[in-house]
Amino acid sequence: MDFDTLDRQMRGFEQSLDRTMLEGIYIVARLDGHGFTRLTKKQLDLEKPFDVRFRDAMIATLKHLMDCGFRIIYGYTQSDEISLLFHIDDCTFGRKERKLISILAAEASVAFSAQMGRSAVFDCRLVPLPNDNYVVDYFRWRQEDSHRNSLNAHCYWLLRNKGASAADAQKQISGLSNGDKNELLFSNGINYNNLPLWQRRGVGMYFRDEERTGYNPRTKEQVTCLRRALYLEEELPIGEPYAELIKSILDANRHADK
Repeated sequence: MDFDTLDRQMRGFEQSLDRTMLEGIYIVARLDGHGFTRLTKKQLDLEKPFDVRFRDAMIATLKHLMDCGFRIIYGYTQSDEISLLFHIDDCTFGRKERKLISILAAEASVAFSAQMGRSAVFDCRLVPLPNDNYVVDYFRWRQEDSHRNSLNAHCYWLLRNKGASAADAQKQISGLSNGDKNELLFSNGINYNNLPLWQRRGVGMYFRDEERTGYNPRTKEQVTCLRRALYLEEELPIGEPYAELIKSILDANRHADK
């Protein structure tokens, strides 16, 4: 069998399960730390329930992913997960699912491992979203998940530090309402609403135009211009204000293309 025939045959097998994401709809990639329970509890000496070094490593990984060859217009991270919103017109690698998943997972794994000085692995899934409203709902969903996980984590480690076993702590908080969990913390000197916003709501990242001052050597004058820069939002709003932020990012990228 000549090479060209063999090549066509093998590529047919290789590409038989290829899927592409439809054009004209949004893509969100969600990356999660794989095996991070073992990594964070047994291999790394981290502060519980939240660790600043771990947070900074996640933010650095998000920043890397925002500018690693894809048109990402918004990124969000909380705990050990990252969500990336692609520009609706992004057609990198022909929108092939396997390429997007494998490259993003690899980029995240390498970036985070470099930050922490220890091998770590991320998995990745793609979420197709048909319009702006679903995009907004997706990120509100992930932020609400951040709030729920944060509240649970603070309650869990409060009980653990008071002597409860892992099983007992989990059992005690499993049947509590959010109000009960807040009261549990408050009765032990912790006002959940006063905890850092990044712990409760996660952080976001997006590109925006910023004024920069420079020097024009021809006119010998100081000049001001707009430059597109990556911006880290550490104090994300919640509810409708957060929805408006996501909408504004979508609108800004639509207008930028006109």
